[in-house]
Amino acid sequence: MTVASRDTLRSGGLRVLQIVAVAALYYASGRLGLLQQFMRGQVTPLWPPTVIALAGLLLMGLRVWPGIALGALLIDLPLGPSTPAVLAITAGNTLAPLCSYALLRGTGFRTRMNRFQDALALVFLGAFAGMLISATVGSGSLSLAHAQPAGGFWLTWWVWWTGDAMGVLLVTPLLLALRSARRPKDAPPSRWAEGSLLVAATIGVGLLQTSPAPLLFLGFPLLTWAAFRFQRAGATPCALAVSTFAILAATHKAGPFAGHTTLTGMIALQAYNGAAALTALLLSTAITERNQAQEKIQEASRRLAEMVARTAPDTGPPTLPDTQGDGEGNGDHRWG
Repeated sequence: MTVASRDTLRSGGLRVLQIVAVAALYYASGRLGLLQQFMRGQVTPLWPPTVIALAGLLLMGLRVWPGIALGALLIDLPLGPSTPAVLAITAGNTLAPLCSYALLRGTGFRTRMNRFQDALALVFLGAFAGMLISATVGSGSLSLAHAQPAGGFWLTWWVWWTGDAMGVLLVTPLLLALRSARRPKDAPPSRWAEGSLLVAATIGVGLLQTSPAPLLFLGFPLLTWAAFRFQRAGATPCALAVSTFAILAATHKAGPFAGHTTLTGMIALQAYNGAAALTALLLSTAITERNQAQEKIQEASRRLAEMVARTAPDTGPPTLPDTQGDGEGNGDHRWG
C-alpha cells in the first residue's frame, strides 16, 4: 500500500468517525431535549440537537452532514406519525443547520466570535433565519399528517422555531468558547474566588426562579456581571444556566408561569430566554472587542515609544546658556 493510499484510508476513517460521533451526539442530546417537551415529542422550548448540528458544521465542515441526517432520523422515527412525515421532518432538521452554516460562512463568521459582527451574524442568520426551515417543514408535516389539533399549526411553529433558535443562541456560543478555552495563567486567587462566587450566585438565583415567587429578573444582573468580568467564557454558561432554570419553572408551571395557558407560558419563557441569550452574547462580545482594541492601542503605543527611543539622538545633559562670553556654559557660575 502506497503512502497516498494510507493517507486516503486514514482520512476516510477519520471522516466516518466524525459522522458517527455527530450522529451519536445528536441522538443523545435529542433524548435529553425531549425531557422538557411542552407538546408533541419533536417540539420543545430548547432543542439541543440543533446546536450539535451547527457546531459540528462550523468546526468540522460540510463532510459531517450525513451524521446530522442520521441522528435526526433516529430521533424522529419513534416519534413521527407516519413515514413520509418522519422523512420530511428529518429533511427539515438537516437543512436548517446547513442553511445557517451557509449564511454564516457567507458573512465571514469566525468561530472565535471575537467581533461584534460575529455575534450579530449568529443571532440573526444562524438562529433566527436558518431555523425557519426546520420549524416550517416540521409543523407543516405534523399538520398534513393530522398529528396535531386543527388550528395548532402556529403554536407548534412558534415553539419549534424558538426552541431551535434558543438552542443556537444559548449553547452554540458555549461550545465554541469551550473549544478555545485555556486555563488562565497567573490568575490571582481573588479571580478564582470571584468566579466561584458567580457560580454560587447563579445556582442560588436559579433556585429562586423555580420557586413560587416571580423572580426571573434576578438573572440579568448575573449576566451583566459575567459578561463584564469574564466575557464569553463566563456569560454563555451563565445564560444557559438561568435559562435552564426558567425552562424547569415553565415545565412545572411554577413561579411566573403558574396559572397561564401553554401559549402564554411559552411566549413568556422564550422571550426571557431570548433576552438572556442576547444580553450574554452581545454584551460579552462587545466587551471582548473593546478589550482587543485597547490591547492593540497599548501595543502600538509601546512600539512607537521604542521607535522614538531608538531614533532620538543622545544630546547629553542640558546646559545653561553662556552669559560670560567665554564660550563655556555658565552652569558652574553664579549670577553676578
